[in-house]
Amino acid sequence: MDLTRPIYLDNFSTTPVDPKVVQEMLPYFNEKFGNEGSRTHLYGWEARESVEFARERIAKLIKCNMNELYFTSGATESINLALKGLAYSKKHTKKHIITFNSEHKATIDVCEKLNKDGYIVSYLPVDEYGNIDLDLIKDSITEDTFLLTILHGNNEIGNIYPIKKIGDICKQNNIIFHVDGAQTVGKINIDVNDMNIDLLSFSSHKIYGPKGTGGLYIKKANSQIHLESIIHGGGQENNIRPGTLAVQNIVGFGKACEICQENLENDNRGILGLRNHLMNELKKIIPNIKINGDLKNRLAGNLNVTIPNIKNSSLMMSLRDIAISNGSACTSSLPETSHVLKAIGLSKDLANSSIRFGIGRFNTIDEINYTIEKINETVNKLRIL
Repeated sequence: MDLTRPIYLDNFSTTPVDPKVVQEMLPYFNEKFGNEGSRTHLYGWEARESVEFARERIAKLIKCNMNELYFTSGATESINLALKGLAYSKKHTKKHIITFNSEHKATIDVCEKLNKDGYIVSYLPVDEYGNIDLDLIKDSITEDTFLLTILHGNNEIGNIYPIKKIGDICKQNNIIFHVDGAQTVGKINIDVNDMNIDLLSFSSHKIYGPKGTGGLYIKKANSQIHLESIIHGGGQENNIRPGTLAVQNIVGFGKACEICQENLENDNRGILGLRNHLMNELKKIIPNIKINGDLKNRLAGNLNVTIPNIKNSSLMMSLRDIAISNGSACTSSLPETSHVLKAIGLSKDLANSSIRFGIGRFNTIDEINYTIEKINETVNKLRIL
């Protein structure tokens, strides 16, 4: 296979921008470049109309009302705004938060900050397959619990969590329910009302849109939700998230959501076929390989594996023409062992022998076959060494 660029199999860290998205964004760099906040001329009117059209497209994807959707710089900011905004609001006096020890660092780091500020955070464990115990959630609820936050699809091991069931528990106990949907919006059918989601954070760059923009859904019907803005200066986004809107990115975000909605089933079918082919062939050439996470409830493109006695750093350095990772892009530069793999019981040695494949819309069977062949060669060489 003639490669001019490495094969990209890290689609859980980010995705390439779909060419159709790029085309829709282009006029907003040098033709329709107005500030959405300018209300006295055509350039501002064009920008505002385009933002609202994008908002409509995105709202349609998650089945919410347009006025319940707010733009941010990405899922990390949305998570910060949702969790800190709730905690720091004077309308909320309770102090207990429930989350899980396998969450994305964006959530864990915010919870650690809130813990230092006097909030009590329960980090519930997951089992060896990365799954959660609904009864444990129920048993962890106290009179002081005001918030439960969980990711919908695990960015490292791919587990998809039973959001509707958790949402029902939260509703029955009058608890605000926040979901990190960065890995599932646009990949799984989401209905925020049916799932009893009160707050949903997500990003454009995980679904073939541009980096630098994301969304936060805030349920209007839940009168308990009062968010204190964590950024000040300007009245944009109904004073929830002030700052000049990145119109070109928001336009791209909206187009990316429309494409996802139109192609969700076909995308998942093709991606799942490539994932299963990769997994089955790796099992043949590496008999002692271990699949991390639950294969039954899993994101279609995710494959996280442990290859015992082969350091992931050595494997990735040897596979220069294939882009894979050892976990979340937010932590891959850190020397720490993956907290998610530790949460499912892997030793430090096994966690450091684990790699994550992220298959996406634009990957091909030829790329997967090439990857299988190169991994076979490389693992054999490393074992000899």
